[in-house]
Amino acid sequence: MVFKAHKKRGRKATPEDPNAPHLEVREEEGALNCQLSGVWTTRTVGHIDDAMRDLLTRRNISDLRLDLGAVKQLDTAGAWLVARLVTAQKQRGASVDIVGQSEATSILLDAVAPTAEEPKPPPATSGRFSLTRFLETLGRSMYDLRDDLFYGLHILGATISGAQMKLGHKQAVNPAAITNQIDRMGVGAIPIIVLMSAIVGAIIAQQGAFQLRYFGAEIFVVDLVGILIMRELGVLMTAIMIAGRSGSAITAEIGSMKMREEVDALTVIGLNPIGVLVFPRLVALVVALPCLTIIANFAALAGAMGVAWSYSGIPPSAFIGRLHDAIDLTSVFAGLIKAPFMAMIIGIIASVEGMKVGGSAESLGNRVTASVVKAIFVVIVVDGLFAMFYAAIDF
Repeated sequence: MVFKAHKKRGRKATPEDPNAPHLEVREEEGALNCQLSGVWTTRTVGHIDDAMRDLLTRRNISDLRLDLGAVKQLDTAGAWLVARLVTAQKQRGASVDIVGQSEATSILLDAVAPTAEEPKPPPATSGRFSLTRFLETLGRSMYDLRDDLFYGLHILGATISGAQMKLGHKQAVNPAAITNQIDRMGVGAIPIIVLMSAIVGAIIAQQGAFQLRYFGAEIFVVDLVGILIMRELGVLMTAIMIAGRSGSAITAEIGSMKMREEVDALTVIGLNPIGVLVFPRLVALVVALPCLTIIANFAALAGAMGVAWSYSGIPPSAFIGRLHDAIDLTSVFAGLIKAPFMAMIIGIIASVEGMKVGGSAESLGNRVTASVVKAIFVVIVVDGLFAMFYAAIDF
């Protein structure tokens, strides 16, 4: 039985065609002798692929002998077809013998043989809880956490050193870059911060007044709003918004530069990528977040004041007077002290995730998502730790 190349681009391949691959098969009592001849390259093997696939499906072969002595030319595509046939029959228990190949052909077959193996299906897992899988996932998470922590400390140290320019330059800090980042992360975020904070303050005031009305103590809604906004919600909501708005932008920007090898280019020309890319953004966040927290506090109190006036009949003068008695400087600074720490956390996490971006768009999307989720989670945890610390020192 002889297989020849089929019709190709309007002309029929003949045995005299030097570009036609041939496969002659002789079967004798379970033994299969295959004589390969012609040119087996990327341009021609497509015509013989059906014949090779037919040999793949045979299950009653005990011995397979491939004679490559008449093959005029063999490239990776042709070698892969041969290796695929050999691998499939070996997996079925057949004895395979390849003869007539040149030294170059043997090297090529050995090189493509691993790619011809069919991937093993993953082990079947039941829907039940697996202690081994749980411990494996936990262990990997701990190692990832350790790596992120070390890299975050590296970024923090490099940022504090401010090593932006080459050694010997007079100026190690670029004020223009910092100012530009402050404008983007701080000034650009004011509208959404004001809107969000005013709505949150109004909701707290309305719900607080609704509940306190049963006790005839609606005036205490001012104390509730003032302490809650100044100490906790003002800085927390601002940090969460900045993590979603600016943190994701930092990760996307650094990640895109990493994908385009611009980070490597900075290293080649003698600049510190951490100093050039991370330092201005971290400084901008440390400056912008406390300022945005102050704006958020005023916006939330303004929203609460409007609701208290319209819903509970508390005039602005009475609201401000009661607010003056309810809060003091400790309440104001309790929230502002947290802001620089949260800014550093957001900036470091965003930078670490940006530096971990690979060469694909999928990697960039995953890192941006991880940056926002991790930053928000850590910010909330840090806020809780600050609350416990303040309670311990009676601040």
